[in-house]
Amino acid sequence: MSINLHGRSVLTLDDLSPDEIRFLLRLAADLKQAKLAGTEQPRLSRKNIALIFEKDSTRTRSGFEVAAYDQGAHVTYIGPSGSHIGHKETMKDTARVLGRIYDAIEYRGFAQSSVEDLAKFAGVPVYNGLTNEAHPTQVLADFMTMREFTHKHLSDMVMAFVGDGRDNVALSLATGAAKVGMDFRVVSPRELWPAPDVIENLAAEARKNGGVFSIGEHIRPGVLRADFVYTDVWLSMGEDEAAWPDRIRLLSPYCVTTDVMTATENPYAKFMHCLPAFHDRNTDVGARIFQRFGLDCMEVTDEVFESKTSIVFDQAENRMHTIKALLVATMGG
Repeated sequence: MSINLHGRSVLTLDDLSPDEIRFLLRLAADLKQAKLAGTEQPRLSRKNIALIFEKDSTRTRSGFEVAAYDQGAHVTYIGPSGSHIGHKETMKDTARVLGRIYDAIEYRGFAQSSVEDLAKFAGVPVYNGLTNEAHPTQVLADFMTMREFTHKHLSDMVMAFVGDGRDNVALSLATGAAKVGMDFRVVSPRELWPAPDVIENLAAEARKNGGVFSIGEHIRPGVLRADFVYTDVWLSMGEDEAAWPDRIRLLSPYCVTTDVMTATENPYAKFMHCLPAFHDRNTDVGARIFQRFGLDCMEVTDEVFESKTSIVFDQAENRMHTIKALLVATMGG
């Protein structure tokens, strides 16, 4: 089957079919091998990409910049205070300007409607580097990493997300897992479950592709036989500090500990996290959380984070390789 993604935008994983997801993962693996072997061929010479960051970033920015440079493209970084977006100019007008100058646009920010406006009016491929609703490039890297750490096909894997069930990464993982037919479980306090229609749609998509989507409150049955246990931060960028006590109260029982990993009853189970992670007190936020709540970690213990089960830095590296695949597939000759 021929796959052609040229000129396409990726705003959520709903923009990709199961075959297109698998194609991008194969391409990413080939590009990674070529980079390691020193045989990579640039396919994006003379291309220019605008990188809009309304939220700060480490992995997304680094991934897009290095992927572009490796492939011969140039990038312009537009930071939170580096443009008129939202202050003097609408996203619609910004899109019509940048689309005449650049060959593609990446957006990392808050509202999904912002990246949708870019895609609607720019006339060039637009990539969602993270919004409040979705994080598709993260999930592509996660799936690539999962394939590297097990002999199983994606459709044979079991993944459990432990934490906030409405989290943008959790929902993006659930969407991707449903498309590739995975057994995907969300383990979350009921107060943080997605809306019923979202749960129904995910379950229906999973059934259509031979997979399973389930959601529950109890950790032990949720992680049993999981190949991968995934979590994300409890306190996202821009989170109102007034909400911290309630969120910490709800999510404290869902910290990924050694006992959680043992509860998988799978000696080969791996721990995953999209990063950054609050696994100790060695950050400003970590120190403040300890001072206010007496917690020396939040969503994962340092013991698990630093263990041999943790593959979080493999995920971080693969952000660059899967982003590169996306750029090549949508912009390359």
